[in-house]
Amino acid sequence: MNTAPLHDLLNVPAGGEAIFVSAQDGTKIRIAYWQGGNRGTVLLLPGRTEYIEKYGRVVSKLQDRNLNVVIIDWRGQGLSFRHDGRRDRGYVESFAHYQQDIAAAINASEIMALEGPRLLFAHSMGGCIGLRALVGGLDVKGAVFSSPMWGVPGSTAAKFVLSVVSTLGRPFGQHKALVPGKEPTYYASANPFEGNELTNDPEYYAMFKSHLEDQPDLGLGGPTIHWAAKAIEEMKALTKASVPDIPILTFMGTEEIVVDGEAIKARAPTFPDTTLEILAGSKHEVWMEQPEIQTQVWDITDKFLDQIL
Repeated sequence: MNTAPLHDLLNVPAGGEAIFVSAQDGTKIRIAYWQGGNRGTVLLLPGRTEYIEKYGRVVSKLQDRNLNVVIIDWRGQGLSFRHDGRRDRGYVESFAHYQQDIAAAINASEIMALEGPRLLFAHSMGGCIGLRALVGGLDVKGAVFSSPMWGVPGSTAAKFVLSVVSTLGRPFGQHKALVPGKEPTYYASANPFEGNELTNDPEYYAMFKSHLEDQPDLGLGGPTIHWAAKAIEEMKALTKASVPDIPILTFMGTEEIVVDGEAIKARAPTFPDTTLEILAGSKHEVWMEQPEIQTQVWDITDKFLDQIL
């Protein structure tokens, strides 16, 4: 294991350490961790296009609650290994490979040494990967999902076409083309705050932009056709997967359009020990929303944590 960069960007708390670890297939993965106390250790799984430093404020809130925090840069994004070295498009050969990234993180000696019971916090694509990890036996006392990617917008026909192109177009490299309508740039860099699909909070949106202006190599463009096909395949498989009987808290906003809100509403109630909180006025980034929404989210989270820790 080797020391990795952890950029001193806006709202990134001091005291964090970053390292590179190797997944089972040899892929280099960046992880970072902050010590916060002995109450427990949060494994925080970001969404697609995201990077460790984006969660600086969330780390601070968790540290304030006497919790250690571990964050992963998924393969293909942040400072982890990029397929083909590309930053203009997101690719993964199989969603199962993301489970290797989790295993590499939690088995690192630095992470194993952190005190307290383990908790899972996961956002968007991280919610899909995290749910698969729970199904696979990830040992945590509870899980908190933020706008989890348990479905994506789009017609059945359009999703079928993506699958066909991913398979039949592979010999011609078409599986690595961007999903039609997606851009080869990081969303916040290419779109103004007005009308954005991520957050109603202008300070957070300005933070997203400032991070990428300072460190453009952290950014990631739109998804490839193959990524989308594999994501759809994984989400479908997870709709019927057996979930362990642990407390699970799920947040989503009434203004959610990035992932399929109806899929969240359908899946969350099926868990053995479950709470679904629908936040009025929130967009996709429920942990990075307006102050009044943040207060609501963390008050609910505190009650959840008090019950399980």
